[in-house]
Amino acid sequence: MSMMSDEFKSTGAYVASKELMTAVNVAIALKKPLLIKGEPGTGKTMLAQAIADSLNKKLIIWNIKSTTKAQEGLYVYDTIQRLYDGQFGEEGVDDIKRYIKLGKLGEAFSADEQVILLIDEIDKADLEFPNDLLWELDQMEFYIHETKETVTARQRPIVIITSNAEKELPDAFLRRCIFHYIDFPDKPLMEEIVKTHFEHVDENLLKYAMDAFYDIREMRDIRKKPSTSELIDWIRALQLGGIDAETLQKELPFVGVIVKKDEDLETLKHVH
Repeated sequence: MSMMSDEFKSTGAYVASKELMTAVNVAIALKKPLLIKGEPGTGKTMLAQAIADSLNKKLIIWNIKSTTKAQEGLYVYDTIQRLYDGQFGEEGVDDIKRYIKLGKLGEAFSADEQVILLIDEIDKADLEFPNDLLWELDQMEFYIHETKETVTARQRPIVIITSNAEKELPDAFLRRCIFHYIDFPDKPLMEEIVKTHFEHVDENLLKYAMDAFYDIREMRDIRKKPSTSELIDWIRALQLGGIDAETLQKELPFVGVIVKKDEDLETLKHVH
């Protein structure tokens, strides 16, 4: 399906499934934010960088924390700096514009060329946060009360929003998004992903490492399932340690690279 001249495709550093590529391109064509969910380690955050690389556009990242307010993404009025300048007789203290600092959303709206805006881990903020952004993401503008100016997007940014599903997002917000859940990669896709990180990896070592990795993930009592990045780190550790495929069939060296909880290490000990 070809909807636009600039279409997102997998890059050398990021392997995307067909479903994910379609979701990205539908969101771009419909000019709606793309909400991405998936368990940690499925490449949600890296997706935005891959889109920026694929479409040759600048990436602006707004990392959300528990204390983040929607207003910070638009602009902040630096009253303290203005007061400080006033006390020391700085020139231009009456020019309020000097003390308006654009946030990440404001930066994306003000860019001369279309950018990718990543709103990362939106579910970390309080429940009102997504609702507070509805108007701005819909209308692509916001009002600065102090200067009585409206900031309107020069080029509508491509908005990617990630969530770890820690909290339910409001229905009104969800209605405005295209949604995609990134499934954990199956073995063939994982093999492709891993190979983008290594110039050379022994096929047998890769096979046994992946078998062990997926076995651990499928264990009922494992509390923290290892993620893609941990598999990549583990294969790197195995290579550096000179571990061959034969050894890997009998034992699990450097298991602390993929298993990070005491209880999970205990579970593995009982199995091996």
